[in-house]
Amino acid sequence: MTPRQIDATLNDAFAQRQVSTIYSPLNQYHVVMEAAPEHWQSPEALNQMHVSVPGGAQVPLSMFAHYESTETSLAVNHHSQFVASTISFNLPEDVSLSQATRAIDEALVRIGVPTTVRGSFQGSARAFRAALETQPMLILTALLTLYIVLGVLYESWVHPLTILSTLPSAGVGALVALMLFRTEFSVIAMIGVIMLIGIVQKNAIMMIDFALAAQRSRDISPRDAIFEACLLRFRPILMTTLSALFAAIPLALGRGDGAELRQPLGIAIGGGLILSQLLTLYTTPIVYLYLDRLSLKVRSLRRAGVRALPLAPRSAESRR
Repeated sequence: MTPRQIDATLNDAFAQRQVSTIYSPLNQYHVVMEAAPEHWQSPEALNQMHVSVPGGAQVPLSMFAHYESTETSLAVNHHSQFVASTISFNLPEDVSLSQATRAIDEALVRIGVPTTVRGSFQGSARAFRAALETQPMLILTALLTLYIVLGVLYESWVHPLTILSTLPSAGVGALVALMLFRTEFSVIAMIGVIMLIGIVQKNAIMMIDFALAAQRSRDISPRDAIFEACLLRFRPILMTTLSALFAAIPLALGRGDGAELRQPLGIAIGGGLILSQLLTLYTTPIVYLYLDRLSLKVRSLRRAGVRALPLAPRSAESRR
């Protein structure tokens, strides 16, 4: 007797197996074999089951198997073709998702889970982990894209660096604000930092664009051009920064349902705007002047290298 024979017998009795098809002139009917309803309403029917073995003998199922009532799951869940159990958890007050996932990992190590048991996060925790893993690549890609676009816009490889130099102050301000408010650097806070890239860059763009136009149209020195740009662009820079800052204050100080998602966004934007506004008007002109001098030195070295190249001697045939 083999397990396949037992499975076939139970399948014939309880699984509604199709055993034949009846064809009529206008239709066809599938013949399904199963035990009568009065025989499968109770587990006592298992005592009446017989398994056919080679040779035609009928062996009662109760001779080599028994049944008993126990508690078990109504369904067996699977994940990636493996039997899986889902354990759900809720976040207590003032606890972030990153703290919860870190605590779960530490608990698994402390318990000493066997190597045959593997755990993985699903739902919001899985999305959070995936976002953290791709954050560095996303930031580098965004900065590279901005550099290429600004380089094409200004037709220079120097001025995009001047504009990108405003980003560190915004990032530091966002991190400091999150630390002061004891808020975790979550995915929402990361979205706020990405928003700061566009908000803060417009300060440097407004100054650099005016300074370049002044240099080209009036033929003034870079120092005078960037100084005049700081004076004339101070009001629009301050107005746009304050409007974005006032929009972030309700997000940072809001209460109620969903406030824990909005607060990191407002705190990151507010802290980054405050620090970048204090430093941008001072650091951007300095970086602009130093990079302008660097570009002049590179150009002079290139011209000197071209002039120092010896002329190739002409051949005798060309002299004739």
